[in-house]
Amino acid sequence: MTAARVHVTERYRAKLRLADLDCRTYNGLRGRGALYAAGMRGPMPTEIITESREKMHTRKQMKTAAKKALKQHYFLFLLLCLAASLLAGELVMSGGSGRSGGGLAEDMTPQTRVTFTDAIATSFTEFVVDVAEGKKEDREQRIREKEGSYAEEAEREGGEIFGRSRGVFASVVNKLASGAYLMTLLVGLRSLVGTDEAAVVVLLLGALALLCLFQIFVVGVCRTVVIRMFLEGRCYEKVPGQRIWFLLRVKKWCHVAVANFVTGLFLFLWGLTLIGGVIKAYSYHLVPYLLAENPSMKTLDAISLSRRLMDGHKWECFVLELSFLGWDLLGILTFGVSNILFATPYKTAVMAEYYARLRSLGIRNRVEGAGLLNDRYLFAHADKYTLKTEYADVDRECGAQSPKLPELKGISGFLAETFGVAVGQGKEIQALEEERSRRFLLEYDRKALEGQIYPTRLHPVPEKRKRKWVVSLNYLRCYSVWSVILMFFALSFVGWLWEVGLHLIADGAFVNRGVLHGPWLPIYGTGSVMMLLLLNRFRRKPVLEFLLAIALCGCVEYFTSVYLEYVHDGTRWWDYTGYFLNLHGRICAEGLLVFGIGGMAIVYVLAPFLDGLLRRLPSGLLIGVGILLLCLFAADQVYSSGHPNEGKGITDYQSRIQMQPQIQTQIQIQIQTREVRIV
Repeated sequence: MTAARVHVTERYRAKLRLADLDCRTYNGLRGRGALYAAGMRGPMPTEIITESREKMHTRKQMKTAAKKALKQHYFLFLLLCLAASLLAGELVMSGGSGRSGGGLAEDMTPQTRVTFTDAIATSFTEFVVDVAEGKKEDREQRIREKEGSYAEEAEREGGEIFGRSRGVFASVVNKLASGAYLMTLLVGLRSLVGTDEAAVVVLLLGALALLCLFQIFVVGVCRTVVIRMFLEGRCYEKVPGQRIWFLLRVKKWCHVAVANFVTGLFLFLWGLTLIGGVIKAYSYHLVPYLLAENPSMKTLDAISLSRRLMDGHKWECFVLELSFLGWDLLGILTFGVSNILFATPYKTAVMAEYYARLRSLGIRNRVEGAGLLNDRYLFAHADKYTLKTEYADVDRECGAQSPKLPELKGISGFLAETFGVAVGQGKEIQALEEERSRRFLLEYDRKALEGQIYPTRLHPVPEKRKRKWVVSLNYLRCYSVWSVILMFFALSFVGWLWEVGLHLIADGAFVNRGVLHGPWLPIYGTGSVMMLLLLNRFRRKPVLEFLLAIALCGCVEYFTSVYLEYVHDGTRWWDYTGYFLNLHGRICAEGLLVFGIGGMAIVYVLAPFLDGLLRRLPSGLLIGVGILLLCLFAADQVYSSGHPNEGKGITDYQSRIQMQPQIQTQIQIQIQTREVRIV
């Protein structure tokens, strides 16, 4: 082989590596002399793309690859899509339309969809128009009729398990869709500004501001984060849960939010042209994916690059989306359950594969701006030499003998190892926590060194790992007895605020929830502490921790309901009959889901944060406050055993249900009387 040919070969090897092409493709091209014919100038000709390479990216093969990634990361992808769907307002309820439960995958595609968000927006528009035209009383009447029709329809179409006639979630959705909250807000604003017209203006401005901020800084950014984790999952064996914070670590959260907002603004303006809106929706389809790969990309650059990559592929993308029609029909037949459990994460995984294909074609064809697609290790594993060079310190530390963990003896050692509770041996406990934290971070870097997870040190935008913040939120820590006691009361108070706030929103009245009279609900504190202590050994496995938290909270709530009903002669302090997926009216799916998500927040964020604050307090003050709260709690227990907190809004569920038709009739009579007087 001549020196010139060797030179050409080596240069083309480098180009092929940059384009993420494998050596097998190179060898096939070299055998036909394509490299020699192509030369070193001008764009890479499309003739060198072999037929076998093209066939690797058919729809069938993309879907096969998506199923493989979904199988490997099923629980993580399921939680990501569920959280994104809830944030986007696409809640899944029985009796909904076929588009309900489409979730993230539909939100990421430019297809038209009907969700609860659309229903709320439509209701808001109609409400403002009616009030502006002086039809306030008619709107009030229609609101009451709508709320009643929602409950009646749910009871008529759904069974006992799939009920939607009761429950905070169902009530909130019904009130939002009917406009009841808007009417309440308008009355309050009118009392401040004096006229209905001014109140409508304030209402419009406030609603638009809140909606825009939420969509820009939460929903849009969340969508980009989920896409990033799906892209990492298609290439790597594991995707750590803390990758959801990657935009914060590269300090691009606000930049991505603004980029998504500008893209949405352009789509809105193009939507005014009708046909142009549909075309541009597909043209800008890859913007979230581009930002997920390179969050430092400028907004206009991302939009332009998305247009170029989608050029000639819009119809192909439409057909790919149309191929999911069978899953949409299955979602209708299963009331959205199949969408939640499989279809939504599956669609998202397929679209991630589709982006990888278009990205590869764009780089190969030297599309203008393709140099911005610079995160090569998001789509291909780094070679061992590169990893060892970048993670040399981790390689040395893993090779060295780790220091032995401090030994804790006796009952204190058993409590620390099993339940994560520190009793005495303060210095030994602190040394144990520090060593565990160091090993936890080292384990993360070791997985990157071995190619199991994405190597964050090779990311084009340097990530800022705030070591001090990570250590302060170290969830592998041990908690002191007094810290556990104070967290019990703090979380019991948070639970009390949660339920009081939900009833204040749903019923418009303050209700002191719980069997006790004080501002605490012990079931929340007990469940939180049990998750913190009994699930101590599972903190390194977030998915298993989440499932066990749901099971534990479900058992606690169910048997607490049985116990209270037995002790207090059949009186119930909560009844989930009519809720979606309930069991004997004692537990329900929406409550357990909230408990599971809340349990994750408590174990991994809230409890370490509270414990860090409590450790700064003097030990004497900590013990004094703990003893005082224990005395007040014991006194409340003794008093409530003979005089439990019961009555209106707490235990009289049946009477409230029976009184609703009478109350509605009285309201209608009052409205008719008022109309007669006006005439």
